[in-house]
Amino acid sequence: MSDIQQYLLRVDNDRAGAEQVAERTAQRLQFKETSLVDVVQSLGDYINDEDSSIRSKTITYLSSVVSALPDAILSRQQVQVLCQFLCDRIEDGGAVNGLRKLQSLMRFNKEMAIVTFRALIEHFQDFMIRPHSQRLQILELLNELMLKHRAALKSLGDEAIIGITDLVSGEKDPRSLMIVFSILHVLMVEWDIAGQAETLFDSVFSYFPITFRPPPDDPYRITAQDLKSRLRNCISASSYFAPFAFPQLVEKLDSTSANVKKDVLQTLAACANSFSVGVISNYAITLWDSLKYEILNDQDEDLAGDALVALQVIATKLSEGLTSTSQTTHLARYIRPITKECNEQLQAPQHKQAKSAGQILNALARSSSIALDLIVKAVVPPVLTLYQDADSIASQKALLEVLIQLYDAAVVLDRIPGAMWSSNDVEHPLVPFKDRFFELFSQALMSSPSEEVSFRIVALTGLLRLCQLRNYLQDSEIGLFVQYLDEIVLTGDPAGRNEVRTEAIQALVDISRVKPNLIMDITFPAFMAKLPHQSTEEETDYLITLEGLARLSVEKSISDTLIRRLLNKLEGVLQTDGPASYAQALLSTIDYVLSRRELSADLNLSSYHEKIVVALVSRAALASVGTGSQMLTEALTLEILGRLAARVVGALDKQRRRSVALETYTLFTEERTSFMPVLYRHDIPEKQRLTMILSTWILAGVGPAATALYTLEDGEVNLKKLLDELIRLAIVETVPAIRHYILRQIALLVNRACPTDVDSDAFEMMQCPFKAAQLDAESAIDATPVIFWIAKALLLRLSKTHDVLEYVLSLLSHEQSGSASARGFRILLASDEILSKEYGAVIRLLSKQRVFSVCVPRIAAEFKVAKPAVKPNYLVALSGILKDVPTDVIMTETSSLLPLLLQSLELSDQDVKAATIESLLVISQESPTAVEGHISTLINRLLQSAADPKKSIIRVRYNALRCLRIFPGKVKESTLLPFRSAVARGILPALDDPKRNVRKAAVACRAVWLNLDEPDAEG
Repeated sequence: MSDIQQYLLRVDNDRAGAEQVAERTAQRLQFKETSLVDVVQSLGDYINDEDSSIRSKTITYLSSVVSALPDAILSRQQVQVLCQFLCDRIEDGGAVNGLRKLQSLMRFNKEMAIVTFRALIEHFQDFMIRPHSQRLQILELLNELMLKHRAALKSLGDEAIIGITDLVSGEKDPRSLMIVFSILHVLMVEWDIAGQAETLFDSVFSYFPITFRPPPDDPYRITAQDLKSRLRNCISASSYFAPFAFPQLVEKLDSTSANVKKDVLQTLAACANSFSVGVISNYAITLWDSLKYEILNDQDEDLAGDALVALQVIATKLSEGLTSTSQTTHLARYIRPITKECNEQLQAPQHKQAKSAGQILNALARSSSIALDLIVKAVVPPVLTLYQDADSIASQKALLEVLIQLYDAAVVLDRIPGAMWSSNDVEHPLVPFKDRFFELFSQALMSSPSEEVSFRIVALTGLLRLCQLRNYLQDSEIGLFVQYLDEIVLTGDPAGRNEVRTEAIQALVDISRVKPNLIMDITFPAFMAKLPHQSTEEETDYLITLEGLARLSVEKSISDTLIRRLLNKLEGVLQTDGPASYAQALLSTIDYVLSRRELSADLNLSSYHEKIVVALVSRAALASVGTGSQMLTEALTLEILGRLAARVVGALDKQRRRSVALETYTLFTEERTSFMPVLYRHDIPEKQRLTMILSTWILAGVGPAATALYTLEDGEVNLKKLLDELIRLAIVETVPAIRHYILRQIALLVNRACPTDVDSDAFEMMQCPFKAAQLDAESAIDATPVIFWIAKALLLRLSKTHDVLEYVLSLLSHEQSGSASARGFRILLASDEILSKEYGAVIRLLSKQRVFSVCVPRIAAEFKVAKPAVKPNYLVALSGILKDVPTDVIMTETSSLLPLLLQSLELSDQDVKAATIESLLVISQESPTAVEGHISTLINRLLQSAADPKKSIIRVRYNALRCLRIFPGKVKESTLLPFRSAVARGILPALDDPKRNVRKAAVACRAVWLNLDEPDAEG
């Protein structure tokens, strides 16, 4: 049986097998076991069969053989013969794939390309009635001819243009249209289309506007925006289209559809950007008359924005090649009626159209320096006159905003090389008005009543723009503005409103980027002089000053000076008596400034190490034994100093971090006998124990270098001894802050240590404290945090996960200490500033999912068989896990979670109840069908949680109302209607809640429920 016969037998039922037959034939041709003539002759009667399907399959076989051949096998003559053969039979189907293979060969020449093209055009007059798969193949062949043999098709001139437009007209499939628009765009851009412009334009504009919506799960991922972009490229491809494009696009602006209008405006902008200057100048005024309605009657901000872009693009196009501000240019003729209209609108500056006029002027002014020049000369003098005659602050404010719009445009143009005034011979158009503007803005800022907040902010913004314009103001003038800002920041608002002060600080930050020397010379001395020399109970104004200094530390030179001066100020404060709050604020400011620096590359890092880490930490240690300022013995001060020290230590090189690690407990005081490390001592005073806060932060900062603490000289690792001592200290500690930091130390050491060094010991140590304390319930409760912090350290890096979780879950059944263990589950997955990746903690990506997947099924199962006395323990533990688990993870266990969550709402623990309601919120939003079976119970318990401020904390009340509110619209209305009246009544107490956000949530919730349709009378 011949290959063609085998192919025909298999092709209908075994496509892959048929293709293997064609590939086998190709291999025989490749190895010269047969010839191309023999293959063609073997087609015999099949190629001329009366049955068109047989002919099609035969041609498909030949195409498959050709496609399977290596590129260099066929000679030029063979390629030509095959090309003609397939073109003659192109209507039978199957030939297109063969031609696609042939056109990709090096020996496929110009003549063959023309023959193929003409065959496509001649034989597919019925193109649109053919199946989409065939149309797509034909278009792909045409596209490939355009890519590889463009010169051959271009030589056909109008024949190619007419043939292609006739062939593709009427196509609707998105995949095919993407190819069609690409092919037509090439014709429009590269062909001479003068005689066929209208034909080509009509062929694409018939698709405007695109209304395509991709089906769900579209495998081709073609979006409406993809089609719109390609169509827009076609419409704007040639200036020859202007007589057809602009009238029709302007007409479509009358559409009531916002989407259609948006497409029109964006297409007008594309045309203005693409068409020639001469063409655009003919339509510019007409386009302005159409576009101004969309802006001045601004009913949609997005559409107004697109219209402004179109106006700006037109101005940019008309500015091309201009070097003169002559009134006879195309640009000047375009701008003249626009400035006239804007000046008319500004006669009533408080009206909405006046604001739109300012936006128009801003858009046009941004287009070019010449446009800005023309606009300034036409608009600024009338605006100044209007400002002088304005009878209200509101009118003055509106006019200042228009002037600021012009300065905004000038600042943008100032950043673009080649501006007209970049030459010293040409004066900036705003220079003649400089002194007048500075005076107006200064008076508005400094002489207006303090209650005119928005007016003063506008004036401040105006002065800032003057400063930001390059080489516009003298340094002395900018310095005067800086003094204004300093006064605003340092004196504040008598009414207690901080909006102007906030804007003033931001303005100083902006100026520091361009004129840091003025900030150093004017602002720093003023701010530093405002800082007190010592801390007092009443004085807190220094917080605003420090905030301003911190935010000003953008430039390195400024931040270097600031840190130096703040450290000097801190030195003076520590020499005085008083509350620690001022010293804490100074330390916090230094920490904030350093947090914005790349410390590892900072040349001052060694200085920071000596002055902050060594000097201040050692002073705090000595203060704990009575030598030095007692400000350094407060827990909050030590926490801020520790965080600051950790930041600096973390930037040190490995060797220096190792040296610091050895000082973790001696705190750089080993030569001073008055301070003794806390470890391995008993009955230590509280102030000395507080230094463990510093030790914890230093341990965090040194990262992996912490191994120096427990690695002996012979290389032996002795971590267990250190952990045993820390566990002892944590269990006996009575001050919560100290205990918390010791526990974090334990977790850091366990988590960051080599698993082979610590995992087995850690798991054993995790159990030992509890076993030892088992007979004493109070001691057992004290030991619980140790267990859970060690568990946390292991779980985050997925070490001994199953064993650890089995153990902590077993603790929930203990009647005496089970409740403490249940609260410990909050620790397991909660984020922690110290036990974090920033400080070298090992945190695996799937740690939360793993804990959830093990714990939730176990809790659900054990809750059912637990004694009534310990059942709440399982619910508390569940809430502790859920609060830190991602939403998509929670949704995997909805069915087992819901019954437990509903029972958790009965608990008195408010934190548990809050976490429970937040989990219910997630489930109700993501899987509303899951809650439908429990809706009655859920509604009753949520109403109880929302109603009484005395029984429920604000977080519970607020989220309970949020949860109730999302049911309508998520849960089936027929399920909710029976509860409509009960919910409306139940929410009434929340309408009088003492907290505003709860009252607001209650109003919104009640309105949603009352809007539910009434049930039918018969029902």
